[in-house]
Amino acid sequence: MSASPVLTSVQDGIGTITLNRPEARNALNQAMRPALAAAIAQMRDDAQVHTVILTGAGGAFCSGGDIAQMQESSQAGLPWRERIRSLHQWFPELVNMEKPVIAAVDGPAFGAGLSLALAADFVLATRRAKFCAVFGRIGLIPDLGAMQLLPRIVGQQKAKELVFTARTVGAEEAKQLGMVYEIVEDGAALQEAAQALARRFGEASTAAIGMAKTIMNQAFELDARAMAEMEAYAQTMCRGSDYHQDAVRRFGDKEPLRFDWDRKA
Repeated sequence: MSASPVLTSVQDGIGTITLNRPEARNALNQAMRPALAAAIAQMRDDAQVHTVILTGAGGAFCSGGDIAQMQESSQAGLPWRERIRSLHQWFPELVNMEKPVIAAVDGPAFGAGLSLALAADFVLATRRAKFCAVFGRIGLIPDLGAMQLLPRIVGQQKAKELVFTARTVGAEEAKQLGMVYEIVEDGAALQEAAQALARRFGEASTAAIGMAKTIMNQAFELDARAMAEMEAYAQTMCRGSDYHQDAVRRFGDKEPLRFDWDRKA
């Protein structure tokens, strides 16, 4: 058995969260949930971390909930409802983390694993990555936020198809649907690509990205007036930041900006 169900590391401003139950294809069991919650809080609160990578060990991302553990549990009714509700004490912290989050997906991202991947801002996948809202195969509905996240990304009709059929989506189709940002050849290349993408945010304003992310994550719930008010407040905060003041000075002095995505391409 693995020593810890979730591993964390921080290097050069990049935080990595690794789901670490390879013997179960990183299925989300009761031990992994609080460990994952703690890892997310660690990355959220570490001011040195500018980008977070979420990945899985042993050639799998996350195969979903641990069905073997479900078989052992007789929990049902209101206790089961509270167990599901407890997931939403920490999952929104991943979705709304005010830092870029990259999911590096190799192998299956099924069930709750699909939700974890969709929570990221960018999904990198190997060609053997597979995505599935598998819940319908065992008579369940999608949980861990999938019914909110999936329609946002692929549209309502396609989301219903994927949920109702519980069919598997390969990496190429997932990219066509907008679920995957980039496809890489294999697991080794996946980690290199995730690190390379994360490094490109190293000189960006984490505060500006964070506020933009928070506002855009609410674009489907808020009306234009509320969005405009949030925009005005956030822009005022950014305008007074040391980062912005330094960027203006650099521009005036004809110095290179700290963050220029095109220049680094």
